[in-house]
Amino acid sequence: MRPISLLPCAMSLLLASSVLAQVPKDQLAHPPADAVHYLIVSTGGQHGESWIWTAPDGRKMGRESLNLRGQIWEIDSAETDDPVNPPTAIAIRGTTPQGDAAETYALKNGSANWTSPVDKGTTKVRTPHFYMSQGGPVSLLASFVQHLLAQPDKTLDLLPGGKAKAEKLTTIEIGEGDKKKTVVCWSITGLFNTPFPVWTDADGRFFGYSNFLAWLPAGYEGEQARLDAAQTRALSAQMPALARSLITTPAGPVAFTHVKTYDADNMLFLADQTVLVSGSKIVAAGPWGKVKVPAKAQIIDGKGKTLVPGLWDAHMHVGGDYTGIQELSLGVTSVRDPGNDDKLTIDRRERTAKGDLLMPNVYPSSLIDGKGPNTAQVANVATSEEEAIAWVRKAKENGFTGVKFYGTMNPVWMPNTIAEAHRLGLHVHGHIPQGMRPMDAIRDGYDEITHINWVIMQAMPDDVIASDNGIARFEGPGRYAKDVDLNGPVMSEIIHAMAAKKIANDPTAVAFEGLYVPDNGEVIGAYTPFLGTLPPAVERSYKTGGFAVPKDLTRADYRKSFTMMLVLIKKLFDAGVPIVAGTDGSGIELVRELELYVAAGMTPAQALSTATIAPARLIGVDKTTGSIVPGKTADLVLVEGDPSQSVSALRQTRVVMMGGRMMDADALRAAAGFSGRPH
Repeated sequence: MRPISLLPCAMSLLLASSVLAQVPKDQLAHPPADAVHYLIVSTGGQHGESWIWTAPDGRKMGRESLNLRGQIWEIDSAETDDPVNPPTAIAIRGTTPQGDAAETYALKNGSANWTSPVDKGTTKVRTPHFYMSQGGPVSLLASFVQHLLAQPDKTLDLLPGGKAKAEKLTTIEIGEGDKKKTVVCWSITGLFNTPFPVWTDADGRFFGYSNFLAWLPAGYEGEQARLDAAQTRALSAQMPALARSLITTPAGPVAFTHVKTYDADNMLFLADQTVLVSGSKIVAAGPWGKVKVPAKAQIIDGKGKTLVPGLWDAHMHVGGDYTGIQELSLGVTSVRDPGNDDKLTIDRRERTAKGDLLMPNVYPSSLIDGKGPNTAQVANVATSEEEAIAWVRKAKENGFTGVKFYGTMNPVWMPNTIAEAHRLGLHVHGHIPQGMRPMDAIRDGYDEITHINWVIMQAMPDDVIASDNGIARFEGPGRYAKDVDLNGPVMSEIIHAMAAKKIANDPTAVAFEGLYVPDNGEVIGAYTPFLGTLPPAVERSYKTGGFAVPKDLTRADYRKSFTMMLVLIKKLFDAGVPIVAGTDGSGIELVRELELYVAAGMTPAQALSTATIAPARLIGVDKTTGSIVPGKTADLVLVEGDPSQSVSALRQTRVVMMGGRMMDADALRAAAGFSGRPH
């Protein structure tokens, strides 16, 4: 790296302004006409725009505007530009849902200094290091890719820590006519705990990125499906061998002896038990000494350990092939995916069936939304009632178990669309369309209300309901939930209705803890047990903080509202409303979800039922899984410790069994990119 002794004057001014005050949208950089223009898209449509250009003084500039269902990012960036050496100065300005985006980095005389919304630091560097910003537009990713690929060995040290490496995955042609172009997919490791795919042109210049959202050059936004398919094929090539290396099929029966077990059907823990598995089934379970163990059985000593049914995450948007390995490492053998790219869901299902992919049992819903500025990413978009019904029929044709509706759906379409879903035997759940209250959705036929905020939305003022497919679905409950009377007539009506009709709730309390509770720089309880086991960039992302609090409220107000939502979860449970534990997260938050239920007043045994038998009943597979009962499928998890005393022990997985196949939890963790066990 070639350090500079003095920042350019223009950059110095930009750095100074970014740390003094939050920069409003109209004062952010304006892209010139010749800027490279990217569209931010998903199957649900366009969600934003991004630009990259070079300023007259030689700085590389970025500008980005993104709207994710009312969550707004308006940001820009400026960095020194050198084709060989990483940037020696970076500045980010603007606003995000967490507030001020201001972030700066500067390298001077071998000393690197940075200040972000979540941290600050300084260190000496002697070799080229690339500063991985905590935030910022896609232009910074483009710069990183450029400098990584410029290294002879395609490796680059990172700040605040870590090392990245790029390997070429595949090359394809996209576009038609004069837009025909060769693009190359690269797999980058070291940034995250699993490979990260990016696309360049044939000369190694950044082309785009595609996952749930895609950043693609204008004119190529229609190529997302081809890029997704190509990178999926390339990344999946290593999965068959990896999947087979992580699974052991026992040669004969397996006996877990002297183990504490969890009786999910009765919400009880039982001491000194024996559970016998043969093939894919549980064949016996009972007190030690009363279950005959075959002479040739493999014995697993359960002293000091607890055997629980395979866990469920009832709200996990599967992110890719490695999601399955990560979930299994935590004992999650069943996942309800409430919305994804349907083509990728089907592809993963087919590869799993062939034994080429290791994945929990996935029960997918098709996400259906209307068209508008707040359309959900990866949605199947309907512009009429007829199209909405057609998407419902497509979900059935695809073998999905449910449909999930979203906030931009036209309320007028709901009764007939839900009726068709029920006619086809599909489970109906979701957000509540804009302008409707949750009681309206219940009357129209919802089987389940997704997220706890949508239940308490029944008590929100009319102005919140009128715009609740955007940020109001968060800001409304954040503002008003703390003062809601859960025993009053409004909330009593919905609690009684949900209990009487067995309308389930998937609270995703851990997601709202992340949105309402932490200030920037704070790590919530979902992630603290994993600190020290993941790449620095991942752990830094856990410090992002909650939503910025409106100026007339405080963080304490948001925390009180979150506490009221926890109280509501317990009231729903006590009333007989089915509660199913889901996370809506990255895949490591499930135990924290249960910890929050315990904090709300559930016993550990009650909390554990929401991640075992309750979701199995909801999906209609409780006759075959969800509890430790002879005749059921052997979906089991052996954990070190006693979750009857602390559900936190559930993180200490040691043996995972799915359909009788055995997996070592530590080996799963290592394959999923964790350097050790959670603590």
